Amino acid sequence: MPLIGQTAAMERLRHTLRQIADTDVDVLVTGETGSGKEVVASLLHRWSRRAKGNFVALNCGALPETVIESELFGHEPGAFTGAQKKRIGRIEHASAGTLFLDEIESMPPAVQVQLLRVLEMREVTPLGTNEVRPVDLRVVAAAKVDLGDPRQRGDFREDLYYRLNVVTISIPPLRDRRDDIPLLFGYFAERAASRFKRDVPTMSTAIRRHLQHHDWPGNVRELSHFAERFVLGLESAAGSKPGETPSTDTVLPLPARVERYEADLIRETLAQNGGDVRRTIEALGIPRKTFYDKLQRHGIVRSEFAGFDGED
Repeated sequence: MPLIGQTAAMERLRHTLRQIADTDVDVLVTGETGSGKEVVASLLHRWSRRAKGNFVALNCGALPETVIESELFGHEPGAFTGAQKKRIGRIEHASAGTLFLDEIESMPPAVQVQLLRVLEMREVTPLGTNEVRPVDLRVVAAAKVDLGDPRQRGDFREDLYYRLNVVTISIPPLRDRRDDIPLLFGYFAERAASRFKRDVPTMSTAIRRHLQHHDWPGNVRELSHFAERFVLGLESAAGSKPGETPSTDTVLPLPARVERYEADLIRETLAQNGGDVRRTIEALGIPRKTFYDKLQRHGIVRSEFAGFDGED
């Protein structure tokens, strides 16, 4: 998605991105959850001479240490139990392109050491081999904490921080650029209407008030999900929280209210996970068969939510 916003903070951010996009300098992007760190990384890639190469993303906080090594560096057959086929790692796959490492503060210390060598030598050694393979890539790392602050850095290596900290881009939280909220909300509402084949509803005074006064702790991601619920007709009551049904539901019998709540929760969880069944099932905590039974009962079409998960 584009970098939406007309505030001075966003104009400065846009200017900085254009200044450094066509260089090969590694970049550290900081910002709160949902502020748009992956959008910034993607724009750096698209505006650079590497745009024809791969943009490869990995969330370091989503994988255990035993998996992240193989994902990053790749492996040869027999490298570990279950490694039956050769696997090209994300680093090698990003050669001639851009590697985006999200939540890098969650990367295990042992993997940090290996990543530091990759950044310094621009070469990678897959698991299970001594073969050294050169790589030509740009690394954009993202963190939710200030890695320059030892109190927030935790187990993150100081030398890796300084290696990544050639250029740091800080994304302002949504509450600090409130004038951008109407533009963003309009964009997300139109996108949701197109995705769900709905018209954009008329905005009530209560919805406008909520947009203006809510602090948006989940930032742009929270706003995008609010816009989805608005288009689906789930936000007729101002300030309703994710998963809550409008107050008009209180006139319905309890079983009907429970059914509507369940359907709304499934739709929202699908939207948050871009239609991914595995992640949605894990978030809901239900078996796969139960999930599909509920989709059929509520008339929910999973494909309508594919690839629709807002910003990081």
